Amino acid sequence: MTGPDPLGPQRTRAEALRERLCPPMPGSPLAGWLATLSVAVLAGVLRFWNITQPRGVYFDEVYYTKDAWGLLTAGYEINSNDCSGPAYVVHPPFGKWLMAASEGLFGYTNCSGVPHGDPELGWRFSSALFGTLAVLVLARAARRMFRSTLLGCFAGLLLAMDGLEFVQSRIGILDIFLMTGVVVALACLLLDRDDGRARLADRLNAALARGSGSPPPTADGSPGAASAQSVTTAGAAVTASTAVTASTAAASGAVSPATAATAGSEASTATAGRQDRLRELYGPRLGFRRWRLACGVALGLSMGVKWSALYTIIGLAALAIAWDIGARRTGGAQRPVLGALRRDLPAWAATFVVVPIGVFLATWTGWFVTDGGYYRHFYGNGFGAAWHGWWKYQMAVLKFHEGLDQGHAFASHPMSWLVMARPVAYYYSSPAYGTSGCHAPAGCSREVLALGNPAVWWVGTAGLLGMLAWWVTRRDWRAALVLVGFGSAFLPWLLFPNRTMFFFYALPCLPFLVLGITALAGLALGPREASDARRLTGALTVGIYTIVVVLLFAYFYPILAAQVIPYSSWRARMWFPGWI
Repeated sequence: MTGPDPLGPQRTRAEALRERLCPPMPGSPLAGWLATLSVAVLAGVLRFWNITQPRGVYFDEVYYTKDAWGLLTAGYEINSNDCSGPAYVVHPPFGKWLMAASEGLFGYTNCSGVPHGDPELGWRFSSALFGTLAVLVLARAARRMFRSTLLGCFAGLLLAMDGLEFVQSRIGILDIFLMTGVVVALACLLLDRDDGRARLADRLNAALARGSGSPPPTADGSPGAASAQSVTTAGAAVTASTAVTASTAAASGAVSPATAATAGSEASTATAGRQDRLRELYGPRLGFRRWRLACGVALGLSMGVKWSALYTIIGLAALAIAWDIGARRTGGAQRPVLGALRRDLPAWAATFVVVPIGVFLATWTGWFVTDGGYYRHFYGNGFGAAWHGWWKYQMAVLKFHEGLDQGHAFASHPMSWLVMARPVAYYYSSPAYGTSGCHAPAGCSREVLALGNPAVWWVGTAGLLGMLAWWVTRRDWRAALVLVGFGSAFLPWLLFPNRTMFFFYALPCLPFLVLGITALAGLALGPREASDARRLTGALTVGIYTIVVVLLFAYFYPILAAQVIPYSSWRARMWFPGWI
């Protein structure tokens, strides 16, 4: 008969620590991928179906399609008025490079108006691809956040069924690329959170298995860590004293080489003891964090689409350092804040400052390596002159955005975005009876209205209050993510009340509204150990809500996808005067 496993308590403690820091993902990875991919395929079919309608350019495609053509043919935006010389544009080039790539594959209209291939597919394909990718990535991110494949698919379906995301995925303008970049950055940060916490647990457990350092506090708060730390520190001090004495004696020839070797071993033990003490104070080093680097790259590319991604960089950076502190506190570090500053801050600064700046600059490569870009040779030739001209260009863009205050029929204040008070009509025509497929004697309407799904935007906005209450009462990190992510994408617009702004600027807010709704759905469903009645009630509530979302998307689909419908049907969908 064998005795108890002496490592049993350590193994149990190790498992508990890893469970607290990084709970396991649910179910089969293959099943998770198949489920989330199914939602993404549905989103892709909806976005690519009849994507070339309406024909020709509409709304801001008139600008970005020509910019993309210039990048494709010259490496910089060309002035479309005379088809020669540089164009002055007010957004960075990365989103237009993505459009240029699909124009090169499928077709474009050159500056003179001559079409090549299938132009509409050319300048809209990238938008549809990235809009579909956003659905997949958000579904995967939600699955990781909530440890539920069901909730991950739920989040992906909400994004797939939102009218604003749908419309932005079918038009050749920039905002869908910005939103997708933010979603990818968020997903990478969530992967880094799990990876970093798993690595922290592994290194703490390895130290525990070696018998060095003190374990984190147990779940029941039992004492013992302090005494272990005292023993470790005292032992290290005695060993260090012995090592110094022995090494001094060996140098004077008073002891044998064997004794000197023993002293060296004791010195190594002293160094290890000091490292253990630092680990107890601050937690271990976590090494290179590839997913955090990927997050920085995604944020830099997002800023290469529109400058407004800068605020999301700030928000996600704040979340990252807060999560680092929380992980070290959970891992038993005596000084978790200092631990995060000492161990994580340098890499954090590189990820959220150095890498995004470097990637943002890289998106301007076409401007730097060609000679025709706006202000490219304003200060002459040479490396320094190029950078001087680029900086002057950025300042001119900044001045433009600061002074953009002219009126527009579809301009709206940011606070109205939350209730969709003034969606933007990208396209509208009135086919007469017997023309363009109109079969209504009273005439027809055909529109592309950038309108969100009311069940998503209105419920998501109200859900922000639920997220605030959840964070205040439970300090749940997922509620903080929703609030910080939404706030960083929305609140900065309130600083510019006189600027001309539009509802579709709120698109980067949408993923966080969806995650907030998903969190509420998870709370409604309840934990696995909840009663059958509770689970049934929650399932019915979430199921009915999902059906409402799908039905509303189907109801508004004709005015999202430029379908020809009777004027009376179009008018019935104009629920408020501001939608006309």
